[in-house]
Amino acid sequence: MQTRWIVILAAAGVVALGVVSCSGRNGPPKFEGPPVRVVCTTTIVADVVTRVGGERVQVQTLMGPGKDPHTYISGAGDRRKLDEAHLVFLNGLHLEGKMADLFEKNATQWRAHAVTDGIDRAKLRHADVDGGEHDPHVWFDVQLWANTLSVVERALSDLDPAGAEEYSRNAAAYRKELQALDAEVRATLAAVPKEQRVLVTSHDAFGYFGRAYDFEVIGLQGVSTASEVGTAQRDALAQTLGERKIPAVFTETSTPADGLKAVLDDVRAKYKHEVKLVAGKNALNSDALGEPDSPSGTYPGMIRHNVKVIVEALTK
Repeated sequence: MQTRWIVILAAAGVVALGVVSCSGRNGPPKFEGPPVRVVCTTTIVADVVTRVGGERVQVQTLMGPGKDPHTYISGAGDRRKLDEAHLVFLNGLHLEGKMADLFEKNATQWRAHAVTDGIDRAKLRHADVDGGEHDPHVWFDVQLWANTLSVVERALSDLDPAGAEEYSRNAAAYRKELQALDAEVRATLAAVPKEQRVLVTSHDAFGYFGRAYDFEVIGLQGVSTASEVGTAQRDALAQTLGERKIPAVFTETSTPADGLKAVLDDVRAKYKHEVKLVAGKNALNSDALGEPDSPSGTYPGMIRHNVKVIVEALTK
């Protein structure tokens, strides 16, 4: 039976794609040797798979640099990529909000693996987001994110046993690199005095960062960018910024800055306090890496970019 799609019109007027029949073949495409064709949902997930897979994998990414996975809508071209892949890796924890059900229904057909399945659920932050119960932004705790390597290594080795030794070697090397990165982050952030460790962002994506590196984190929007910002939230943030004289707020590459700009107008008018809006090339990367040729085009590069920007804005 040939695969077809139905278009589901959600209450909010958002269109999501759903599968109504099985593919004509029995299961995913047969693997006969490298390269392993892999599809990843986000650039952050693709970084892990690329580092573990090395030259034995060929990676495609559905959501490119700067894309917001919370509101991403799948298209027919995505379905073709998924059908042709030997393996599919997603973040999981409902980060890919509108695609979550699609992956759950087709986990076997697409050999789909959520990289966050390698993380102890007791270490996850609670959050009501897009039908899930945990905050999906685990990559902002570098030590926690290192646990995703085991999922990728195991899935690749199960499909391609001949490459198992290489996958194990690559994973071990990247794990060691991430341990060093975590230590580097802690050393760099030590320059920010405790009383100035307040990170205000467009949406609540940095909770794991705050917990791991001792920062108070405040997001204008909730954990998902699909959440609405009410007048009460806007007023509360303006009051916090004005009364506590917080010096800077940070925009994000995958989230519009309009909401934060409106809050800063309120702070200026009501509290006579000027807050710096960190934006442009200094915007934080939250849900996606930067362009491939940019300093934030890799996961370690993204972390270093964010930390550098935070330190400079909160210590000047």
